[in-house]
Amino acid sequence: MLKQVAIFAANSKGAMQKVTQILFEEQINIMGSVTNDSAEYGIIRMVVSDPEKARKALTKEGYMCQLSDALGVEVEDEPGNLNKLLTTLKESNVNINYIYLSFNRDSGKPIMVLHTPDILEVEECLRGKGYTLL
Repeated sequence: MLKQVAIFAANSKGAMQKVTQILFEEQINIMGSVTNDSAEYGIIRMVVSDPEKARKALTKEGYMCQLSDALGVEVEDEPGNLNKLLTTLKESNVNINYIYLSFNRDSGKPIMVLHTPDILEVEECLRGKGYTLL
């Protein structure tokens, strides 16, 4: 299971760069991210090398942050593998809140980072179906 940091930021020019600058200054590596926005604010979700350190540094700079669990599912880098994973989840009656891409630097394979309300159950389900989880 992965820990991800969710950062609530104003939807303004340079907002993402300010976040990445803070992480850079703390020597925290971003391994995957997704950004959702609205007219006034955005939610940046990231898998980083040190989630707790990132949360502390960003909070110190005035950002509202929270840590949450996410699943990292390693897949082969071949056409149709995301569809295969999503089909497995659908057949297992799993709802996904969101999904984004990361990369396993050790194996060279893509990692699908996903969040679901029943994270422990889904982790067990996917392991039982032969998936590699981080």
